[in-house]
Amino acid sequence: MDILIVDDERTVRQATSYALQAEDHYVEAAEDSVTALRRVKEAAFDVVFLDLRLGAEDGIDVMKKILELKPEQLVVIFTAHGSIQTAVKATRLGAFDFMEKPFLPEQLRAILLKAGKALHTQGEVQELKRTVVALKSEVQTNLAPMHFDSEDDATREALDNLFRAAATTASILILGESGTGKSMIAREVHERSLLADKPLVTISCPSLSKELLESELFGHVRGAFTGAVKDKVGKVALADGGTLFLDEIGDLPMDIQSKLLRLLQEREYERVGDNKTFKANVRVIAATNRDLRQCVIDGTFREDLYYRLNVIAVTIPPLRARRRDLRAFAKRYLDYFSKQVGRSFEGFDAAGWDAITRHGWPGNLRELRNAIERAAILAKGPAIRAEDLPSPAEVGSTAAPDRDAAQVIRVGSRVSVDDLESAHIRGVLGWAPSLQEAAEILGIDKATLYRKRKRLDLD
Repeated sequence: MDILIVDDERTVRQATSYALQAEDHYVEAAEDSVTALRRVKEAAFDVVFLDLRLGAEDGIDVMKKILELKPEQLVVIFTAHGSIQTAVKATRLGAFDFMEKPFLPEQLRAILLKAGKALHTQGEVQELKRTVVALKSEVQTNLAPMHFDSEDDATREALDNLFRAAATTASILILGESGTGKSMIAREVHERSLLADKPLVTISCPSLSKELLESELFGHVRGAFTGAVKDKVGKVALADGGTLFLDEIGDLPMDIQSKLLRLLQEREYERVGDNKTFKANVRVIAATNRDLRQCVIDGTFREDLYYRLNVIAVTIPPLRARRRDLRAFAKRYLDYFSKQVGRSFEGFDAAGWDAITRHGWPGNLRELRNAIERAAILAKGPAIRAEDLPSPAEVGSTAAPDRDAAQVIRVGSRVSVDDLESAHIRGVLGWAPSLQEAAEILGIDKATLYRKRKRLDLD
């Protein structure tokens, strides 16, 4: 290691230097704070050994100046006047460790072994942070745009509540079906928060086994389990000071739920296989497509964790319930994928729009996004046609059983007005969440729609 010794006693500087050099460390020495601060600013030292009483100066004041220059610097305090109170004060203010003079070479080795482990962990964290910054930039460049305005009252209220809460440190729970854009909304909440310049770290709860998920979250020490060949920094440590997004938290195993609750309540956690307690200050955003209240009743989700997460809870409506937003999403996706594939489109023709508005989109935004990406790649003409979009058989449908028959009737095709009207009513009734909304979409009152349903035998 590269080590700086700061002590006003020449014999201490020399003895410590000899002991460290005998272990093949590079050593520099300084007798006062001016020299020490200049060298800390100019060079990179792994460890600084600093005397608590540096002539007329207070070593703790010097330590504060060192840490102002380099907040990650490891500083070990030397003192011949050791006390528990002094040790606690020094470590509370940022000292890495504390040694009482006189000390033995074995004590020096023990301190440096501990420092080596800390530097290794510190290096991993910094590397992971650099990776996150790079990935964040890449992801933001390549993600299809999300539409955060809505013509739907329920969606607009949900988003407004989320974005008002973004500036606080409260935990947030985002509920909704798969594909409704919960992860993109979580990212937007982070970007609108006071932590926007801090890390946003995501972990998908169903993606790993219980053992690997715990390690991924909290980290592990070497030998904690088969395959743990070195220490690993968890995503909680990586998110420290920023936001931790737990996607599909309803799938989090029960024993990990208790550890997450401890993190939320006490800001503390332990790595797998380690008894040392670590601190982390993270803002948690969680999302799930499960009914967490029912999970609590079923005994698969902790009630205390549910209430801890449920400070700000919103439900994002499915796409079928926000039909007025369909065009905005479709246009944004088409603009995005047009650039991706290097093509220019005039938009959607009438039949294309009709196919989009009549489909139930059970896969929500994810399904719509995939459908328009496919259309942008395969379309032959200047506009997206119904034929360019996936058929109901390819994407699935929530519509009535005879919707496929309606799907083949197109505006302008060789069909009667009555057949066209019947097909359109059947299609709308296939995905509309209620008769009232179906009537509003069709531009008729509910009583008229009821009579038409009777005539079409759709009861």
